[in-house]
Amino acid sequence: MLITRRLEFDAGHRIPSHNSQCRHLHGHRYAIEITLSGDIITDAGISEQGMVMDYSEIKRIANTTLVDKWDHAFLVYSEDVRLLEFLQSLEDHKTVVLDTPPTAENLALTAFRVLDAAYQDSYGNHLRLEQVRLFETPNCWADARRGQSGISE
Repeated sequence: MLITRRLEFDAGHRIPSHNSQCRHLHGHRYAIEITLSGDIITDAGISEQGMVMDYSEIKRIANTTLVDKWDHAFLVYSEDVRLLEFLQSLEDHKTVVLDTPPTAENLALTAFRVLDAAYQDSYGNHLRLEQVRLFETPNCWADARRGQSGISE
């Protein structure tokens, strides 16, 4: 069975080598969809009976491990040195330094890697992260799926 939870957050970024508008500082209202697979829990009388995982628990884990860290932060590429120095000069500025340019594709892969360990079979029902879909805009998104290049099976 597959289940999906959608969360939203706001963050700024820039793609320093981009040939168009994205090379400038800007922000997005991102949405992230977290898709998990697992068996439906059949243990009678427990809170999760009939579920793969409680949706509120999906949200809690995602917020703790990723969303709260990226929300209202500036997502900056570690090799964008001048911008990184500027952001670090701002007192109490929320900056997330990434090893890759913060494209939708790279953010989806990073989110998948961060969230994968957090959802490891915590319910004993073969729970596993299958996909992270990261919307940069309502019309543009990237999917990071288990088994794709860069993501272990």
